[in-house]
Amino acid sequence: MAEDELQAFREHWKQELTNKNEAFSNCNVTGQPSREDTKLKRYFEDFGQNRSEPEKRQDSTSQGSSKGGQDAVLSAAKTPKEDQPEYVSIAEGLLDGRTSPLLERIQEERTQRKRQYHSLTNACNTSAQQQPQRKINKGDKLVDQFIQDLNETNDIPFFDIELPYELALKIFQYLSRTELGRCAQVSKAWGVLAEDEVLWFRMCLKEGYHHGASVSDSPCWKSTLRDCRNSENTVRSNWKNRVGSVSQLQYELGKVLCDVSSCDSYVVAGYTSGDVRLWDTLHWDSAASFLKPSPLTADVTPRPHVSHVRVNNTVAVAAYDDGCVDVWSTETGQEPVHHFQIPGRVHALALSLESPTLATAAGLDIRLDQPDDRGYWRTLCQATLPKPVESMVVVPGAVGRGGDSGPLVALSAGDTVYLLAPEDLEPRVLHTVYGHPITCLDASASHAALGVKSCGWAMNDGGNKIQVYSLETGQSEMSVGNSAGDFSCVNLRDSPPHMLVCGNKDRRVRVFDLRTGSSVTSLYAHHMGVTSVQADDWKIVSGGGEGLVCVWEMRMGAKLWEMHNRHPVRHVRFNTSTLVTANVPDEKSPRGACITDDDLTAHRRHRGVICHYDFSEDSTSQDHVLPICRSNYVESSGYNYNIGLAVPYDILSGSHPSH
Repeated sequence: MAEDELQAFREHWKQELTNKNEAFSNCNVTGQPSREDTKLKRYFEDFGQNRSEPEKRQDSTSQGSSKGGQDAVLSAAKTPKEDQPEYVSIAEGLLDGRTSPLLERIQEERTQRKRQYHSLTNACNTSAQQQPQRKINKGDKLVDQFIQDLNETNDIPFFDIELPYELALKIFQYLSRTELGRCAQVSKAWGVLAEDEVLWFRMCLKEGYHHGASVSDSPCWKSTLRDCRNSENTVRSNWKNRVGSVSQLQYELGKVLCDVSSCDSYVVAGYTSGDVRLWDTLHWDSAASFLKPSPLTADVTPRPHVSHVRVNNTVAVAAYDDGCVDVWSTETGQEPVHHFQIPGRVHALALSLESPTLATAAGLDIRLDQPDDRGYWRTLCQATLPKPVESMVVVPGAVGRGGDSGPLVALSAGDTVYLLAPEDLEPRVLHTVYGHPITCLDASASHAALGVKSCGWAMNDGGNKIQVYSLETGQSEMSVGNSAGDFSCVNLRDSPPHMLVCGNKDRRVRVFDLRTGSSVTSLYAHHMGVTSVQADDWKIVSGGGEGLVCVWEMRMGAKLWEMHNRHPVRHVRFNTSTLVTANVPDEKSPRGACITDDDLTAHRRHRGVICHYDFSEDSTSQDHVLPICRSNYVESSGYNYNIGLAVPYDILSGSHPSH
């Protein structure tokens, strides 16, 4: 408390006590104290009780001591104040400054201010002696104080000075991109840690970029990550706005399209002419575009139709109506590397995406083939089922019972789903319900999803459902969906983790969360039923029986764009920047279509079409127009749709010969 404020406080209390003494004298005369005097007495009594013993002793000592003029004053005032109550003496001590609860604090503040004043005065005198005399204003003092505060901040010892660099780098690897950027602004030492190449290399791998790369592959992994994220944002924008190139994979001599399969940059197609065509969309000038049949069946006329085709990064497979199966290498092409024949027509064909493991089903018989270490194909196992196989899929990344990785095949026959492995003597039953046939099947590394059709009284229990089984335990984990229509397609392998997307004949596309079993979204997509579907973390691509290919935004449930072609969509497969769709006709020998005519371009509307969409950022803007719209009068492809082009002058001259 300042000296002037304390002096004013004392004078104010002296005036108050003078007034109270007069009131006290009046009270003694009348014998009854006033209400203000009672409150004041109660306050000082409480204060006296709350005081510490040293303060009481100090107050009693100060009251008993007298020096010089003070003894005269006390002796003069002793007679009239002998009858005063205790709170009056306490108040006088407060006014004189002899005792106070704030006395020690006031003394400490005074001592601290004196020390600061002396130190500042000595510093100013020293600087004045060393430097020329100049006027020091208050602003200079504030600037000096600010600089001193900054120096104190910089003097704080960060952990990178005390800890080894490797240990500090170990701590920084748990930070995100945003946190690394903030740490780089703290100091130069932290900036060196935050810019370390190992941190940003691991960040790239963590976010899914440049798998299999090493630290030395890029001079600046931070710039590489930034470029990858910018490219990803550009590709996503191109997907949403349908900006890119569109190409139609055509083969005029193939007649009617039978089946299509794609994997990464490879697209394989089979036709009713018996021809199999392979495209490498990453290298369009690849010499392995036409796959020749086996010499054992090359002379057979007429050649059988291609019933099924499959492809992965190493091999392409085609099955024919007569039971023959040919296997080609995607690197060499041309001649088959493996050929075999089974009795009857091939009903189902499955190929693993990770390895050249082939599963074939014809009637009741199933066989599993795989090449050995030297490249010779061997039959791993064969089995016979009580019912014909309808659908089949090779489980990706399957693990055998002994813990070793080995092929595992999931297949459906009637109302039963089986699991077939080479070490099993016979297929294991995964699911069976009598009278409830399986309508679709798909599998991931750990689960299998199958659409079950409910019949009779079971329709009262929610209708048709999708059962999800654990491949490790063989037990049903959950049942999702309750629809009156049959589930026509399900995609579990290519879906995001813990997600399942399926299509139904009731025209809807549904996405389920396998962690909770709840529906994420339900879209009214195709009025003739959903035939093919795939989804990732933000979009859904679906194909319908009416020929529409629709791209949906999953979070908003809004349709981004659609493309239409004749015939049902039987194949939809996309990756980060490309999309492959195939419209396959149901009629392989359409009525009224002269497929055997010499005019190979006639009746193209019966053949089917394969479309390849490229949404990469380096695709030109003019390529997003379909080839039929870019053709001219000279090219024969301009007349593939039998469009009759006429000039108005010709029409007028034909109508009016006189002109």
